[in-house]
Amino acid sequence: MFTIGDFARHGRVSVRMLRHYDAVGLLHPAHVDPHSGYRFYEAAQLARLNRVIALKDLGFTLDQVRSILDEEVGADELRGMLRLRRAELESAMSDAAARLAQVGARLRAIESEGHMSTQDVVVKSVPGARLAVLTAVAAGFGPEQIGPVITPLYQELCARLEAAGALSCAGPGIAYYEDAPEGDGSIVVHAGMTVPAGVSAVPDVEIVELPGLERAATVVHRGPMTELLPTIQTLATWIDTNGYRSAGYSRELYLEWSPDESEWVTEIQEPIVPA
Repeated sequence: MFTIGDFARHGRVSVRMLRHYDAVGLLHPAHVDPHSGYRFYEAAQLARLNRVIALKDLGFTLDQVRSILDEEVGADELRGMLRLRRAELESAMSDAAARLAQVGARLRAIESEGHMSTQDVVVKSVPGARLAVLTAVAAGFGPEQIGPVITPLYQELCARLEAAGALSCAGPGIAYYEDAPEGDGSIVVHAGMTVPAGVSAVPDVEIVELPGLERAATVVHRGPMTELLPTIQTLATWIDTNGYRSAGYSRELYLEWSPDESEWVTEIQEPIVPA
């Protein structure tokens, strides 16, 4: 047997925590000296302690932990519960990270107000393009809604082009957007890659002739798309102060795309007409 201090060291917990677990009925000592009141534990009790700590760290309350353990949940079932809970927490962490990124983007947009140069905005015509396209619907036009939709689309598009032997001849990606017909604020997301005339068909991929833009205000954005907001709002300021108005959703021409998002180079192309 181990003294409470020795057991705490082997379990990597505090003596105070063990006393609390004893008080709430989660982990009683194997033996309590009737004269001194000293608590003693057996090595086999480390298994229950591990379960208590794991369940608590995964967000279960102590009452829930006690119920789970008292029902004598088997190791396989417990592993399944922990994996499910881990997946839920990982999803929550991913959502929190995405929200944090958007807060950061808004903060950078606020900090750059009046400081970002509009000298790099260029008005030009944009030629049409022949695209291999996959399409899906996003709940809205916010980066936190577009990102989780467009990234898997491009991953799947590249996989299908590669399977068809057409990825090597595909050119830059072009993403374009339109309102969903439901009129509920959702957005149709088109993830495309330019392909030559020789590519006439790709299984489960639509080949689209994307019309050109007669006049577009364009600006180059460098870095991840999660940091696009200041660039977009600088472009909006230029459009408003130079006698134009927007004529639809902007397109994104991916000039350079690598695993390191900080190296991305994207041209934003917003159709405009005189105000």
